[in-house]
Amino acid sequence: MTQINITLPDGSVRQYPQGTTSLEVAQSISEGLMRNVLSAKVNGEVWDATRPIHTDSSLQLLTWKDDAGKNTFWHSSAHLLAEALEALYPGTKFGIGPAIEQGFYYDIDTPEGVVISQDDFPKIEQKMTELAKQKNEYLRKDISKQEAIQYFEQKGDEYKLELLERLEDGSITFYEQGNFTDLCRGPHIPTTDKIKSVKLLNVAGAYWLGQTDRKQLTRIYGISFPQAKELKEFLELRAEAEKRDHRKIGKEMELFTFSEKVGKGLPLWLPKGAILRERLENFLKKAQVRAGYEQVMSPHIGSKELYITSGHYAKYGKDSFQPIRTPDEDEEYLLKPMNCPHHCEMYKAKPHSYKDLPVRFAEFGTVYRYEQSGELHGLTRVRGFTQDDAHIFCRPDQVKEEFGKVIDLVQYVFTALGFSEYTAQISLRDPENREKYIGKDEDWERAEREITEVTIEKGLNTVTELGEAAFYGPKLDFMVKDAIGRKWQLGTIQVDYNLPQRFELEYTGSDNQKHRPVMIHRAPFGSMERFVAILIESTAGKFPLWLAPEQIAVLPISEKYHEYAQKVFRELQEHDIKGFMDDRDEKIGRKIRDAEVRKVPYMLIVGEKEAEAGQVSLRKQGEGDLGSFTPEEFVQRFKDETDKVTAFSPTTPEGRV
Repeated sequence: MTQINITLPDGSVRQYPQGTTSLEVAQSISEGLMRNVLSAKVNGEVWDATRPIHTDSSLQLLTWKDDAGKNTFWHSSAHLLAEALEALYPGTKFGIGPAIEQGFYYDIDTPEGVVISQDDFPKIEQKMTELAKQKNEYLRKDISKQEAIQYFEQKGDEYKLELLERLEDGSITFYEQGNFTDLCRGPHIPTTDKIKSVKLLNVAGAYWLGQTDRKQLTRIYGISFPQAKELKEFLELRAEAEKRDHRKIGKEMELFTFSEKVGKGLPLWLPKGAILRERLENFLKKAQVRAGYEQVMSPHIGSKELYITSGHYAKYGKDSFQPIRTPDEDEEYLLKPMNCPHHCEMYKAKPHSYKDLPVRFAEFGTVYRYEQSGELHGLTRVRGFTQDDAHIFCRPDQVKEEFGKVIDLVQYVFTALGFSEYTAQISLRDPENREKYIGKDEDWERAEREITEVTIEKGLNTVTELGEAAFYGPKLDFMVKDAIGRKWQLGTIQVDYNLPQRFELEYTGSDNQKHRPVMIHRAPFGSMERFVAILIESTAGKFPLWLAPEQIAVLPISEKYHEYAQKVFRELQEHDIKGFMDDRDEKIGRKIRDAEVRKVPYMLIVGEKEAEAGQVSLRKQGEGDLGSFTPEEFVQRFKDETDKVTAFSPTTPEGRV
């Protein structure tokens, strides 16, 4: 029998008979490994673990510990959900059922008169568990397009028939498990019994293929695990996340609000939220000045021609707000979707020598993008948001150094805000779909190589993702883990050889000839709105002292001590310490509780003893009483604590964490 070579991740090579499956390879290593394998990566492509391998191949066995393994598990769980729904509600039609970041969903069209609500979840979960225990295999079957059409015509499922229209004959596969058959590329786990615990989470409406002029289907979200204890841990984490929901805390702390009359997805920053946001902006502005950036400002609209030149209109025009037409014929403007075209024109406003570069323009620029109303979510998904945007125009020989300096700045921001765990994602273009991108292959290859080299030199913990690049260049995205273990994409750095070409940007080189600069896009926060949302949820609203909108509360025990309390409060205000004096006719216990609810870091309590001694009784949120201090001693304590955030610099070795 013909033998094939299988190369494992450690570089070792093993020989197996042609047609061996990944599951059989796992079994040859250990029975325990075989039981845990969910799918496999064969020559970089994720396959069913039961799919035969016929040629020499590299192989990575995927388990629950791998993101691709989880993805396979949840995709298979979506099929199990569909099988349960078809058994409980005959005549149900099926749209798409993918795995998502946490769990899965399936879009369905229920029979007339059937409305599925959360009250139905226990029954559906019970059916899924019953079907999982049958240990049915997920069977892959190549099928002709005509056979596939005939199958779904018999079922009367117009959604699958529409999906089939887009597929080429010879590339179509079905997957079967138990009594359910689906149109699917796969891959799937070997058998249903690997799914030990299931929880349906939500039901919502979803337009077919995301198009608002199409029928609204029912979308059922769920999650599943290979062990029951993992579901328990997930539900506990979910409950904690609900407590930390930035929409809930933002309302309680009076940080921001939304108004239907103002418009969906357009946040209104209330006084305390404006203070929080201003502090974040000032913090980064100071760091940017030290790092050599110049602050600029650009308008909220731009000529349509500007975005045609940049390529943004071709890529995003359909998803943006419609053009603004003026009384002048053929004059159209767009709400600004990006700041970079404006900055290109600023660079172009005067000639530059090679000695002038790099030029670093920074702007907290508000941009507008039309998001579907169903996709809007608090501050994390809005239609108007402010980017902490900057664009560096540099010579090709300066790219790596400038890119490294931006990494230092991002790390400085993360350290100051308590984000200590993060991964840097190197986002490259999809080699199989290059028409999605603009620019020359040699420029892309150089930019991708330089990004990778800098991350190695910086010792960053990295992952590489194909197909995640911006349309004009590769990028480095920072994936941050928050206080309860969730991952968020925060901060991005992008290398761009294309916009300087499109805008015909130049500098005069040492050879007295004209050359094109390279452009680096960067935004450590990403957007102010999304960053604040993540910060709220990570801290549960208990912001670090330097950032808290209300840093102190002066609490007189009774009206007799209002005068002294007011004196203390004014003294603190002179040192730019923000807060309030609670002069309500309430008991001190109530005042303390209310200050705790408002998440005020420090409470300064004054009564007879404190007034006579010229002191305050200091209480810190979460720590309780700290003893007596004079106002001057507290001011020094406050400065010592807040100065820590600026005690290091992104432009010095000490600041590079």
